[in-house]
Parts: sequence; structure tokens; C-alpha cells
Amino acid sequence: MSSFRFLLHFTFFLFLFHQNSSFPSKQTLLLPLKKTLGHPPLAFPRNSKLSSSSSVAATTNKLAFHHNVTLTVSLSVGLPPQNVTMVLDTGSELSWLHCNKTPNLNSIFNPQISKSYKPLPCASPVCRTLTRDLPVPASCDPNNKLCHVAVSYADASSIEGNLAYENFVIGSSNRPGFLFGCMNSGFSSNSDEDSKTTGLMGMNRGSLSFVSQMGFPKFSYCISGLDSSGVLLLGDARLSWLKELNYTPLIQLSDPLPYFDRVAYTIQLEGIKVGNKMLGLPRSAFLPDHTGAGQTMVDSGTQFTFLMGPVYTALRSEFLQQTRGVLRVYEDPNFVFQGTMDLCYRVSGSSPTSFSNLPRVSLMFQGAEMSVSGQRLLYRVPGMNKGSDSVYCFTFGNSDLLGIEAFVIGHHHQQNVWMEFDLVKSRVGFAEIRCDLASQRLGIGL
Repeated sequence: MSSFRFLLHFTFFLFLFHQNSSFPSKQTLLLPLKKTLGHPPLAFPRNSKLSSSSSVAATTNKLAFHHNVTLTVSLSVGLPPQNVTMVLDTGSELSWLHCNKTPNLNSIFNPQISKSYKPLPCASPVCRTLTRDLPVPASCDPNNKLCHVAVSYADASSIEGNLAYENFVIGSSNRPGFLFGCMNSGFSSNSDEDSKTTGLMGMNRGSLSFVSQMGFPKFSYCISGLDSSGVLLLGDARLSWLKELNYTPLIQLSDPLPYFDRVAYTIQLEGIKVGNKMLGLPRSAFLPDHTGAGQTMVDSGTQFTFLMGPVYTALRSEFLQQTRGVLRVYEDPNFVFQGTMDLCYRVSGSSPTSFSNLPRVSLMFQGAEMSVSGQRLLYRVPGMNKGSDSVYCFTFGNSDLLGIEAFVIGHHHQQNVWMEFDLVKSRVGFAEIRCDLASQRLGIGL
């Protein structure tokens, strides 16, 4: 990306999107999730039968959620409905679909065959005002006088097209008049990965996001650590088998700062512990500075977790110290996995790979804690072997090498954690759980 830009929060026009909707915000929707294979984009923008002990709305619907490096949801769009697969991204606002067929795309949305497709003209007040939250405000397409949008991401990928209204079908429920980007051109840093999905579902707190337009008070997801499955729950539910969540408040700023994303799910990282030892860093190392640089964002669209340089260096040093004699460092100064992860190890093919003997890394937030242990600490580099050894890398990366001024909690470290995003009470909740078992309790066959 050319710069790491952030969105500004603006909610005045939210009522326009759901005042006439047949999709009530009190409804609860249950969607299976899936991980897709491949090298992920860094997706944050630049600058069912239910357990009798659970309470979920009777009109619960099911769709597909899969995961591996990107979380994807399957739904239908248009009239007649067209099946699409969208990357679930809590770090983005605008939802969009590929609308132009190219050789590298396996799935697109074709607006020409949809009777409910309605492009947004430049003259619309929505084009001039609502889109000012986007990293690049909308412009007018001179060729057709339609509202034009362009979005860039942290891996240098970019996409552009026109805004339009369309029917989004979630299970058996229809949401007419959903505003999304119908994209017709762009650049992908990984076309193979891009070809596996139809678009992106923006889930942050901005007024154009999927969850805001749908009017849901909260949503939750749970990503399995055993396979490529998970569950996404849109709305509220009372699950007696889910242990009490630990909540940390969302950080909100009233004044815009150049490097602070006010519509991201920003929480306050207060410290990091390796085993039982706290890193010897001042609290100020985790706080945003006067420009907003250094916020901590929870981002389902990014695979791994990235830490600001000084914090990453301290964590790397302590993890190395505590694993000396347990793990064999891969000594190649020229190898940095994905350009940001420079601590890697050689692991014998005959060695067990549960990594249960490694010290856990605990991320300490205000009122909550997220622990990373076992296989979530190390990631096997696909296709890379040294003799009979495999290469594994530490799953924390350096934000400085990525070129961003933020802490980012990726979805790899959210595996087997029930993640709740409460927009009404402005908080994020965590609870460790076997997500494959949670899906089974919710009646989703995996």
C-alpha cells in the first residue's frame, strides 16, 4: 500500500439503510464459517438444531463459514440470487464484490442479470456524504456519472468500482437496499488467493459496514483450531454452555487523528507475558501516541498478529531465551517469512508438533487476557524443508517491517476463542472454547 490510512466514524445516515428493511436487528443468524487455503492478503485498509440449554432466535439461518488464512462466508446476492463467497473482515468498512469477469477470477457477481441491482448516481447525497468515512472518499465516474469508490489494502492490493444497492440474502432472510461496491478493476498481490472468493464483507463499526447496515447489536465468531471450520453468529444469543466472557472496552476517540482508525475494533493492549514473566516494558509502549499511531486492532481479515517494533523485539528476545535448548533456530538472516516474521525454527520431521512444551504468550488487555499456546505459537511454512526438517515461524510479526503504525490481533490467535463484538456496549469479549464442539452444539454439522 502507498500509505496506511484509516477510516473516520460517521453514523448519521445509518437510518437510511435499515428503516425499510425486512431484516430486523433483533433477529439472530447462525452461519458456518470456513478457512480458505493460500497466502492471505493483509486486509486492514491502508492510512440448525440448537441445544435445549441455548437461546437463539427461532428464525436462525445457516450459511457457510470456512477458514485457513482468510475467513469466508457464503451467501446469495441479487434477484434471481447469485451465490457468492466473501472474506469476513472486521478491519474493513466497505463490502464489495467482483463484478467484472477476468481470467483469474473463478467467481463474480453479474449485475446485468439482477433485477434488483440499482447503481448509485453521483448526484445522490449518499455518494457525497456517507462515503467520506472511507480511506479515499467517493468520486464521480465521468463515463457513467455513477458514485465511484477505490480501496487499498496493506499488502498493496487495490480495487475500485461503483457503489450500488442490491438484495443480500442471508439464509431465508432478504435484506433489500444494501449498499456495496460493485468492483470492476484492481490489482491483487496474490491473484491465486483472490480467485477463491467473490469479494469482501466489511464488518467494522463504520456506517457502511455489513453489521451496521444490517442493524445487528452484536456479532460473534468462533474459529476451530482443528480444521477449516467455524461459526459466525449475527445478533444476540444466550448460550448456557458458553463460559463467562471477559470483556475489554473498545477505545473511542472523539477527535480524528491521522494514524488512528476510529471505526476499527480498537482495544487497549497493556502488556505481554511469556510463561509467567511479564515483558519489562513501560505501559506507554502499548499506548497510541499523539498522532494515533500504536492503536491495537482486532482484525479477522489478517492472519497473524503484528506488534510495534520495540514490543516485538522484546517478545522475540524473551521467547528465544525461554525456548533455548527446546527449539532449533533456523539460521538464515535473509529469510523473513511474509516479510515480517524473522524468528523461525527447524523442526525435525520425527518430532511431535503439538509444541505443548513451549511457554504460552499472553496478551494482557484491560479486563481480559488472550493466551496463545501450543500450535498457535508456530506456523509451518508451506513447502519449505531443510533436509528432513520443516521450517516453522513464530506467529507474531513486526509491524515496522510491514510498514504500519499499529498492533494488529490476527485471526490465527483467535482460534478456539469465542469472540464477541458488542456494538451497543462498545466492548469485545473473549472466552476460550473448543470451537468445533461449539459448532456441534449449535447444530452445525462439520
